[in-house]
Amino acid sequence: MGIEHELYESGIIIPPQTKKFKKIIIDLIRTTQAKTLVILGDVKHEVPGMSYREMKEIPKLFKSLIGRVVVHITLGNHDSFLKKLLHKGAKIHSSSGFKIGRYGFFHGHAWPSKELMKCDYLFMGHLHPTFQLKDKFGYTIIEPVLVRSEIYHDKVRKRYKISKIGRLKVIIIPAFNRLLGGTSVNVKKASDKLLGPLLKGNFIDIDDAELYLLDGTYLGKISALANYFT
Repeated sequence: MGIEHELYESGIIIPPQTKKFKKIIIDLIRTTQAKTLVILGDVKHEVPGMSYREMKEIPKLFKSLIGRVVVHITLGNHDSFLKKLLHKGAKIHSSSGFKIGRYGFFHGHAWPSKELMKCDYLFMGHLHPTFQLKDKFGYTIIEPVLVRSEIYHDKVRKRYKISKIGRLKVIIIPAFNRLLGGTSVNVKKASDKLLGPLLKGNFIDIDDAELYLLDGTYLGKISALANYFT
């Protein structure tokens, strides 16, 4: 939230997205009957500091959500001062993440905690993965995708100095706000700019990762997609 302020300073006027976000999230809560909402960091946009719009709109959105569901937030690299804005209601966790049962959640700009390495499934943000498709006329379509892969067990044991670990299946979640764009993981020059220690340190098998559109459509493995090496 708050990227509208940056766009405004560049001459692009977009109204606050709070009302839109609220509707989407509440509709999802009603549809799924969810009891818990997990946010993988970067609730706010401006770094460092905080814009006036963020100070105004972020508490407004969460006021409408807290009480409907239990809200968990793991801090992202954009979330300076977020604790001051949301000092009541939301459960705010450090950037090293937190776990619920065998599921672990972290933003991705910092190393996840040792406890998360005991999870079977890890959910990560930060990368904002997208899929880029170009037709023969040169028209490009870019869609947000879910990236499903594994974390190398041997690297985890060496890095964290532990022997007992979970299955460590990882799902990288795209950005919720479509204004943000992302990293086209099937384009070689874009995928070279992978973010966060797990990706930069080659802890995740990104070439063998599977891509899914948000409606569940399976696209295939990154290594098999035609324009990965272009």
